Amino acid sequence: MTAPGIILEGSVDIDGVPLIPPIRLTAAAGKWTCLLGPSGVGKSTILRLISSIADEATLTGTLTASDGAPLAGRVALMAQSDLLLPWLTVAQNVTLGARLRNAAPDEKRAAELLDEVGLRAHAEKRPATLSGGQRQRAALARTLMEDRPIVLLDEPFSALDARTRAQVQDLTAQLLSDKTVLMVTHDPAEAARLSDVILILGHGGLRERPVPPGAPPRAVDDAPTLSAQGALLAELRAGP
Repeated sequence: MTAPGIILEGSVDIDGVPLIPPIRLTAAAGKWTCLLGPSGVGKSTILRLISSIADEATLTGTLTASDGAPLAGRVALMAQSDLLLPWLTVAQNVTLGARLRNAAPDEKRAAELLDEVGLRAHAEKRPATLSGGQRQRAALARTLMEDRPIVLLDEPFSALDARTRAQVQDLTAQLLSDKTVLMVTHDPAEAARLSDVILILGHGGLRERPVPPGAPPRAVDDAPTLSAQGALLAELRAGP
């Protein structure tokens, strides 16, 4: 499936209480967009709206794909927690979506994905035996197993140590290179490394910020990337 862009235009409230002021958010087709901002401004709610699981939120406006086709069935969400079921093996967790749909899981594809994320030797293990990085790679394989053109990431690397975070970021960027990705993060370094587009959501609205030169993922010690990281942090510290 060709990856379309996403356009969300309007305001959002929860139980009648305003959460997000009128904005126009565009995640460009086939690009990686990072959404930064302080806690409580509605970043994760936007992902939940796009995923059609935000029953608590009301969008007054429109949510569309750039190709005009419905979003339903074309979106995968990878949460902050790996959400692996502890009583299933890694392989069974990766094929969970098919099982929940009462469909026959594609075991060959699952094995290929586990190989790609470096977990083939761990396929029959339970999640409790894995490291944090391995668990996130298993969650990534499960997301890829759904083969959706739009992938939403909600702080998926935040619990990892710095070295593992960079490794999993690089792997995720490689494996999602043909997808439209919208990622919520609180980490300016992550946004500077991975983004084609950087957006900051605040109580006053949405604004786009410059990205460093070069294609993502950018090197962790790249000088323009470090400069962009610093500028983003300063802006976030300054507030809305």
